Amino acid sequence: MSSPIHSLHDPSVRKPGDTLRLLRDCMEQTVQAIQATGIATETEIARSRVVFERSVAEGSPMDLLEILARVQGAEEEHMGIEVARITHAVSMVIHPSPPMVPFAGKLIAPSAFYESFDQLHKTARSLLAPVLYAEDTDAIGTGALNPVAARIMAEEILLTVDRRFGIKPFVTAVRMDYESWSFLTRKHFGL
Repeated sequence: MSSPIHSLHDPSVRKPGDTLRLLRDCMEQTVQAIQATGIATETEIARSRVVFERSVAEGSPMDLLEILARVQGAEEEHMGIEVARITHAVSMVIHPSPPMVPFAGKLIAPSAFYESFDQLHKTARSLLAPVLYAEDTDAIGTGALNPVAARIMAEEILLTVDRRFGIKPFVTAVRMDYESWSFLTRKHFGL
């Protein structure tokens, strides 16, 4: 049986910088992956979806996998372990899955890249998928707690740079552990 997550969103059916569409795609693909893993009940998924949609409507981004951990009763001191369990399960049904990179939180924020690509900074904030490095527009890396968000952000970077400069950069997408991800989302986005 093939994976329920076959590919990223179809970039031909949305406008550049359509952050709401990206968030909707991210939510739907993440829900499909969670359902494929069996790590949550339909009630837990429905409750997580409501919290996620409310966070989008309020402009206060939250990651669906972290929400699910909270819905399942994870206490703050065990959040990293619970999110890691959920993230690992989700990554097992996404092919190819972004690899886990434990040192991602130690990379310096690419301020110049964010200044040049303000819409990508907004998209990264919404998806909670910070840009980890940018070597001009040749090599760019992004990461997230949610492997689906990391892949969607990588595709958006590729499309945006290609639209502006007519070049396809080398773009990497990785998964981050909860602590590194929390640190970088605060550092990059003031959350």
